[in-house]
Amino acid sequence: MNFVPMTQFRPNFMNAATHNFHVTQHKFSVSDSLHVFTIFSSGMASKLLHNRLRSLCRVSQLSNIRYSNSIFSTSQNHAQCRFYSEASQQTPLNPPPPPSPNNTSNTTSSTSSLNEFELAKFSSIAETWWDAEGPFKPLHLMNPTRLAFIRFTLCRHFRKDPNCTRPFEGLKFIDVGCGGGILSEPLARMGATVTGVDAVDKNIKIARLHADLDPQTSSIEYRCTTAESLVEEQRQFDAVIALEVIEHVADPAEFCKSLSALTIPGGATVISTINRSMRAYATAIVAAEYILHWLPRGTHQWSSFLTPEELVLILQQASITVQELAGFVYNPLTGRWSLSDDISVNFIAFGTKPGNRDETLD
Repeated sequence: MNFVPMTQFRPNFMNAATHNFHVTQHKFSVSDSLHVFTIFSSGMASKLLHNRLRSLCRVSQLSNIRYSNSIFSTSQNHAQCRFYSEASQQTPLNPPPPPSPNNTSNTTSSTSSLNEFELAKFSSIAETWWDAEGPFKPLHLMNPTRLAFIRFTLCRHFRKDPNCTRPFEGLKFIDVGCGGGILSEPLARMGATVTGVDAVDKNIKIARLHADLDPQTSSIEYRCTTAESLVEEQRQFDAVIALEVIEHVADPAEFCKSLSALTIPGGATVISTINRSMRAYATAIVAAEYILHWLPRGTHQWSSFLTPEELVLILQQASITVQELAGFVYNPLTGRWSLSDDISVNFIAFGTKPGNRDETLD
């Protein structure tokens, strides 16, 4: 498989004005207003949805961010990392109303990050993982851009040549929440020794069947298990990758602790998710699920999304320092995704774990 050089994904935009992320209450910005207005003006959104979005705006303005009583402080804590562009230059007919961010009730025990409702939801559509026009079409379209970010950041971190065919030769990667293996397979083709884990047994069976079709991917180790179970087995990897997973777990903080434990000292962690913003609600839920039908209705819950500030601080508490953030933006004219500094909806984070990697290698 040929991969497009990272420079072709490099966006053309102004640098961010600051490197600081300050944890603040989420407010309804002018850009969000314009984005939601576009949907309303099309005549496709109901008056009820309009009222619900207005109520969401009031909730966002008045309520504290999630986890405000635990690891987040609006006055004392702030984290530092760089945006993608800076790093590049340096090297139901109506959608349900989004719950209040303070509603963090879980249906599972605090000792596991599993969410049984989410597992059942994805189990019901497991057979469609490799259908490029099916429920996972958005992930298939986004995959080249996700891989471009992973290739660029991990090659830089591990001092590999991003232009060679198999830049990840000799590195051990784990794809947490691998689904049907649409990320695990290209990582294996790039030379990595890949382990893919998922808590849904149907996903693992589909992933194994598809991987066996290609000798380059048949060596992938697929397991129906959880990150927590692998931590108990004392497994560790050079890079731990969890894309579009954290918004579906019951306890993001505990999940990130498990990802950190799976990462060797000096290793890397890559996480992508959806921002808990008004724009994300309008596009990732209202538009994608209820208007364009890109995703099954109920795929995402707005209250389960994390803001970039929250994710940075959760990872910081888990001993992972976020070094770089990038946004994914969709161009409806070309039907393609690209990397950007716009992290208002979909975004990805690259972080590192302190330590000397050479001391942990076999």
